[in-house]
Amino acid sequence: MGKAADWLREERRNVLGHWAAVCLGCGAARRWFEDFEADVPATCPQCGSEMLRRCPSCDAPFSSAFAVECESCGAPLRSGELFGGRIRRS
Repeated sequence: MGKAADWLREERRNVLGHWAAVCLGCGAARRWFEDFEADVPATCPQCGSEMLRRCPSCDAPFSSAFAVECESCGAPLRSGELFGGRIRRS
């Protein structure tokens, strides 16, 4: 991607949150800032399933709500499919 896309991505993260949390049950997503990590619920407000906000293997936060593997260590975060469709294109 070009520099404009990088700038836009960084600006979006500065406004909405640097990191993402996703529900392992229904796929609901929420963005969060480092200072407010404690405000991210442990369970999804919609379905009650676990909200994943850090890699279970290395404890690194992830920046995309569509992440299926950890950006830092490569460990799987969740299944690559949700509701019969692929989360991320190959």
